[in-house]
Amino acid sequence: MSAKLRILVVGCGTMGASHARAYARMHDVEIVGLVSRSPDTRDALSNELGGRPTFDEFGAALDATRPDAVSINTHTATHAEYAIRSLDAGAHVFVEKPMALSVAQAKQVVATAQRQARKLVVGYILRHHPSWITFIEHARALGKPLVMRMSLNQQSTGAEWAAHKRLMETQSPIVDCGVHYVDVMCQMTGAKPIRVGAIGARLSDELVEGMYNYGHLHVTFDDGSCGWYEAGWGPMMSQEAFFVKDVVGPRGCVSMVAKTDVAVGGSSDINSHTVTNALRVHRSACTSSGEYAHADEVIDTVDEPDHQALCDREQAYFIRAVREDHDLAQHMADAINSLRIVLAADEAYRTGQVVSLND
Repeated sequence: MSAKLRILVVGCGTMGASHARAYARMHDVEIVGLVSRSPDTRDALSNELGGRPTFDEFGAALDATRPDAVSINTHTATHAEYAIRSLDAGAHVFVEKPMALSVAQAKQVVATAQRQARKLVVGYILRHHPSWITFIEHARALGKPLVMRMSLNQQSTGAEWAAHKRLMETQSPIVDCGVHYVDVMCQMTGAKPIRVGAIGARLSDELVEGMYNYGHLHVTFDDGSCGWYEAGWGPMMSQEAFFVKDVVGPRGCVSMVAKTDVAVGGSSDINSHTVTNALRVHRSACTSSGEYAHADEVIDTVDEPDHQALCDREQAYFIRAVREDHDLAQHMADAINSLRIVLAADEAYRTGQVVSLND
């Protein structure tokens, strides 16, 4: 490997552009190409970053640049194919979530990374967020079982609704964003998911046939813990309770207290998907007179990173994993596990049956 890690960025939309900006700030990384089907996005990003080579086709870019690493930020339908081709070309891979459209595809990607002895990092950005790390730590201290309640509804219109409809050509909201939050649940419990159920609704005739833009998944773990995640996209969605992040255990509860939707620009603003403002920790212990033994603790998180700073942290992790030869076996297994849960939820919605995850 050269002194500078040569990286090819595939996809120049919101996430691809943010990741490219992160790489551009790193002294030991060189962006050797930007790939996008849209000349507007790739040319604008190239100009912003001081002029980088651009390509309109992935295969041609991979052959021309022969990168050390590839950052894949396209729609999910291409994730597995691009990741496998990149790994087989000898490149390390960062791929946005979800890693693939099926568990079988995801396992093939992981098997390729292992066979080629290349690093594979999946874009679970909340794993790099200090407030979410603290949230998980406090949840783990609440005892078992845990009750985990989470939502991320997005009221979208115009270009945002158009982007959501493109995503829903292949996957529902509870699959696309759900992988983040069931990954968090799995970290909190450290337990095995055993059952998944779901309900949902198709709230727009603008969607592709068979797709639904509102879903609510329910997952049960083998330690008795349970959790739900709710996600809906579109101009009809309510702004009320769009951001719920709440965990209850025998010893109390911990909740994320979000900024108002006005302060963060609304539920479709990407910064509102990670911002917290504060964590409230409540303890259930009582005195002999029945009063709470402890006042609620409020942990200020107003200095948390914004979306770009969070992408900077995530991509720094990817580069360190390559440079320092990190063992990513658990990371890859966790990515498959969370994908398995959300795809089971999609199956549960479509069949009307609870899906067992017992092998």
